[in-house]
Amino acid sequence: MSVPAEKKEKVSVPFDYNKYLRPNKLPHIWCPGCGHGIVLKAMLRAIDKAGLTKDKVCVISGIGCSSRTPGYVDFNTLHTLHGRALSFATGVKFAKPDLKVIVVTGDGDALAIGGNHFIHTCRRNIDLTVLVFTNATYGMTGGQYSPTTPIGSQATTSRYGSIEPPFDTCEMAKAAGATFVARGTAYHTLELEKIVQEAIMHKGTSVVDIIDACPTYFGRANKFKSATQMMEVIEKDGTVNVKQADKLPPEKLQGKMLRGVLHKVERPEYCEQYENLVMEKAKAK
Repeated sequence: MSVPAEKKEKVSVPFDYNKYLRPNKLPHIWCPGCGHGIVLKAMLRAIDKAGLTKDKVCVISGIGCSSRTPGYVDFNTLHTLHGRALSFATGVKFAKPDLKVIVVTGDGDALAIGGNHFIHTCRRNIDLTVLVFTNATYGMTGGQYSPTTPIGSQATTSRYGSIEPPFDTCEMAKAAGATFVARGTAYHTLELEKIVQEAIMHKGTSVVDIIDACPTYFGRANKFKSATQMMEVIEKDGTVNVKQADKLPPEKLQGKMLRGVLHKVERPEYCEQYENLVMEKAKAK
């Protein structure tokens, strides 16, 4: 007796990450417990769901732990200079406007040495997707404090606790003019996948702040017992979805970061405006 179509059990087919990864590049060099691998997988699933072919994607990074990502993925890739990923990405977008350009960067790479480029990329509204892997430390160069290190947190350059107020990456991006601003975490991986997909499909500068723990430097310096504990404290308990936040009293939101799409508007995209300007000038002649 045949089973009716509506009664048949749906079989879940595992996602094939290998089709987007370079051969013989694994295992990766990220530390045990690092969330960068989780974020990488969410990005690949988002690209797949966006229906983009590999030759239509360009992944660009600067320098840092997260910036190792282009070495693993089988897209058009650039591994560039410290803090200069957005400058290279701007050039690629101008030269090849049909490419979907994704910038993978860390909080130090994007907001410290690359801070000026970050601000002006958002201001221009260039069609780039900027994924900021925020782990509140310089994980590749010894655990120095970064622009997002919370006040009181210890690092190799703040042995008695950092006294500098941290940047809010999302507020900074919004104020500078980015037309899509969101936050996700490595802990909420399926939620992150949807956010990154929406960011990729948005026309204009999209910035996704991704909270991602570093157990090797930040975790040890600040007495976390394990990578799991870090994810639970910082990412799970330390954040709240923006939709849930509307239903919570102010005291329940104290000290928590909002997750989800925080800002989304439409505004003319810079490369298209530039092309139109060139065409108008050419016609005038």
